Amino acid sequence: MADTTMGTAGARPTLFLRNATGLVKAWSTFDAFVYSFWSVNLITLGFYGMSYVYTVPDGQLLAAILVFGLLTTFLVVTYAMLVAVMPRTGGDYAWQSRVLGGGLGFVLSMTGWWFTLFLWAPIYANILVVQFFSPLAYTLGWTGVATFFTSKTGIFVSCLIVLAFVSIVVTLGMETYARIQKVCFWIGLAGLAVVCGLLLFYSQSDFQNAFNREATSLFGAPANAYQGTIDAASKSFGGSSFGTFAFGPLLLLLPWLAFYLLWPNWGATLYGEVRGAKELRKPFWSMFAGLWVTVAMVALVVILINKTIGWNFYQSANAAYWNNLFAVQGAPAPPVPIWPYPVMFAGFLVDNHLFQALLIIVMGLWFFGWAGTLFLSSTRVIFAAAFDRVLPSWAASISAKRRVPYGALVLMIVPSLVISAIYAYRPDFTSVFLDATAVLALTFLATVVAAIGGAKTSTRPRRSRATRSPGCR
Repeated sequence: MADTTMGTAGARPTLFLRNATGLVKAWSTFDAFVYSFWSVNLITLGFYGMSYVYTVPDGQLLAAILVFGLLTTFLVVTYAMLVAVMPRTGGDYAWQSRVLGGGLGFVLSMTGWWFTLFLWAPIYANILVVQFFSPLAYTLGWTGVATFFTSKTGIFVSCLIVLAFVSIVVTLGMETYARIQKVCFWIGLAGLAVVCGLLLFYSQSDFQNAFNREATSLFGAPANAYQGTIDAASKSFGGSSFGTFAFGPLLLLLPWLAFYLLWPNWGATLYGEVRGAKELRKPFWSMFAGLWVTVAMVALVVILINKTIGWNFYQSANAAYWNNLFAVQGAPAPPVPIWPYPVMFAGFLVDNHLFQALLIIVMGLWFFGWAGTLFLSSTRVIFAAAFDRVLPSWAASISAKRRVPYGALVLMIVPSLVISAIYAYRPDFTSVFLDATAVLALTFLATVVAAIGGAKTSTRPRRSRATRSPGCR
């Protein structure tokens, strides 16, 4: 099907073995911006990454966020120029294979965009549990449901839910997915405005009283759970001050920030399906705005957390939760046995469980609008390699109506199911998932090297042997 849909190779070797991919330019620049915005998601990735910042208690998070945003801007500029020069489906694979060589480019891009994304499926599932299922279940009094998702079977079921949802939204096609992510975008922003409003207009003493009330009501915690959380963390955590600044600890924070701020270029593999991608300003502003709108929001939320929740309490809650979960020696169980979710904390300020549940549901759209990023970008990399005839031609097969590369999607789903089962039932395997960010960072570095190499040889792609399609060789 793929061969008949996309044509055959010409007689003369060219930069691309075949030009008409069969995919359509279904996205606008705004769609690309929203995708970039979701890729550096403040709520899902941001809060999850920030929950580990307690490991660097002397680090100044606000300064580190600004530094990382500045550094990532250079990555945005590089990717925007590559997109404008070669707006091709497959992104990193297309650029690396043409400049660095077919073999090296294939290994580097596929390791990052294909094999490593298997590891992200359980990460997405864990985020869904700690930011949606667990807080919602506890708020509604469904303790059994919350407990189920902490079991091995519950962990695997959460992975299946994520894989099913992502598979459905990807198969709906680019146009439909764009509508889904925009609906989630606008409603999610409204929910964030409510969260920020609560944190802005209530005081820290209000939050302490609200936390103590809900800790007892929802979790059966003893009185003064706010101080109890700090005391529990103090067994293995020395506390943290928001105003502390030192250059060394600031640098140590950057790897945690990479977990959520390194991805404004996540849609680079999709720009072959974005209208006007050859105009430099369009890919640049879609990625740049996605990054810096998020940086601004993160800065605002961090300041509000410090003001109302209390920075030392927030980091103590994170330390108490993770140190107990990781069985750190001397770490007792926290009074509130749930991941410290700032959205849930903000909801505590309103003494109404229905309101709290609705807030969690609305903010859950930050997950569901973002979830498609798990497979959408990767399917285009696999499709591009199959289109070059490096992978079997069926991997480049696309549906006639929605133009979805379903062959590539299958190659993402099946291995992810296996990895998810291993993750759920073999806890000793979880350390491998620490490499999920590092491998992708190396993939991006390889693309930067390819950009430098391409700039040195020519101001535009050459149809020389060094830049031919791997399938031509």
